[in-house]
Amino acid sequence: MYIQIISISNKVPGWVEQGFLEYAKRFPKELKLKLIEIPPIRRTKNTDILRIKKLEGEMLLSHCDPLALTIALDVTGKTWGTEQLADRLQKWMGDAISLNLLIGGADGLSAECLRKSQLIWSLSPLTFPHALVRILVAEQLYRAWTILTHHPYHRG
Repeated sequence: MYIQIISISNKVPGWVEQGFLEYAKRFPKELKLKLIEIPPIRRTKNTDILRIKKLEGEMLLSHCDPLALTIALDVTGKTWGTEQLADRLQKWMGDAISLNLLIGGADGLSAECLRKSQLIWSLSPLTFPHALVRILVAEQLYRAWTILTHHPYHRG
């Protein structure tokens, strides 16, 4: 099983890259975490935001594995507690279901991304910098895995 985070992002700070890589390397080889970064479309003061979101959404969806479960990360989605995420991860692992996790750009995900996703997951009603979301997702997935394997990380 693999999990691919597909994100609209460009030139993230070094600490973001380090944070993500720290969690990605902790995953076991049978649960691979992969990041696909797509540069955002350039914006100007006269940019048509809906058109940009649509184009960025098309780019995100073009990187999705059609056999994997697609999950959009969006504030309109359902929130899951860590134990709920662990339960979901256990089911996905048991069913050998790989994941596409979509993270939108500065203006969020397109309506098409939300429509084509099988699940919509909200990390919080708070707004986070999109680069930080990849670290939060990686950490929570790692924490969920440690719950399933009785690793002491979750208790720490």
